[in-house]
Amino acid sequence: MAEQKRDYYEVLGVEKGASDDAIKKAYRKLAKKYHPDMNPGDKEAEARFKEASEAYAVLSDTDKRRQYDQFGHAAFDGSHGQNMDFSGMDFTDMFGDIFGDLFGGAFGFGGGRGRSAGPRRGKSLLAGVHISFEESIFGCEKELELNLKDECSTCHGSGAKPGTSKDTCTKCGGKGKVVYSQQSLFGMVQNVQTCPDCNGTGFVIKEKCTDCHGTGYITRRQRIKVSIPAGIEDGQRVRIAGKGEPSPDGGQRGDLLVEVNISSHPIFQRDGLNLFSTAPLSYAQAALGGEVRINTVYGDVVYDVKPGTQTDTRIRLKGKGVPSLRNKNIVGDQYVTFVVQVPTSLSSEAKDLLAQFDAASGDSLGKAKEDIEAGPSDKGTPQPKKKKKWGKK
Repeated sequence: MAEQKRDYYEVLGVEKGASDDAIKKAYRKLAKKYHPDMNPGDKEAEARFKEASEAYAVLSDTDKRRQYDQFGHAAFDGSHGQNMDFSGMDFTDMFGDIFGDLFGGAFGFGGGRGRSAGPRRGKSLLAGVHISFEESIFGCEKELELNLKDECSTCHGSGAKPGTSKDTCTKCGGKGKVVYSQQSLFGMVQNVQTCPDCNGTGFVIKEKCTDCHGTGYITRRQRIKVSIPAGIEDGQRVRIAGKGEPSPDGGQRGDLLVEVNISSHPIFQRDGLNLFSTAPLSYAQAALGGEVRINTVYGDVVYDVKPGTQTDTRIRLKGKGVPSLRNKNIVGDQYVTFVVQVPTSLSSEAKDLLAQFDAASGDSLGKAKEDIEAGPSDKGTPQPKKKKKWGKK
């Protein structure tokens, strides 16, 4: 059974009566977030990008939107005279048309403008790095070993055998895209696809370079240094410009996106810029108060506990949290919850002293013994109910 499509308005997160500007703004936000170049290898993000682009393709067109408002998805399944197939559409072109003026194709989004938009940017690469909890607080330097592509020194990136050159693709005329037209209820519908002959490069190579086999690059193992900023959170990415895939047609290289994975800590838990921990208190410290030592990521500190402190009392250590990524002058706090420790073994002398302390502060032990010896009071004691006999009277 085919998966049911979500409502296009729901996909874009707008009301049914939303204006064209609101629809375009909503699509801009989603397309930028889920674009394949920003999420290399992420199939879920790619699916969300296509879903948003399909919704925008319909809702941004006055006639298509009118049909959709009247018939829903059925407007395009052929039952109402319109049959729109989105499977072959190149949604990155649509995104390039909308964002090209804002980003200038900086992320490889300018595919919809054809060869006139200039060489395409290379794809971004995704790598991962593991760091400790402390390294995430203070920042660190890490070194990665990755297989990266460099320009072939034999053909200088052309992919063609020295002494020969690339030829313009005759199928797409060097644009890297081919347009297929289809008649519909509203006129001619055009679908843009990557040229199958040149794979979107706009060129074909008859005699390939023997060193790079026509790819124009050589893969080598390289060491890359990554600067992890202080305050980074688990799952966030660090961008290293120009260390991604090379451009297929002489443009800028893509970027390397390094996803940071942070190890958990046995003492501290993080929530935004704040840290949370617990600290033990002895009976004497809790009752009499005094100085206790508390662990922080910046080193141990001494805190003056008030007399009579109870378990689950929480205090705040200002400025002992996580620095902000955006403003290094802003640092979170650490919240510490005290837990009164119950000793599991006492010497005879300690037991006698504790009994003397109890006798002098309410005699809770003796009172409990007296209550047991006195027995239950008749007053107010619930009497057992008589069992009801079932059967013949």
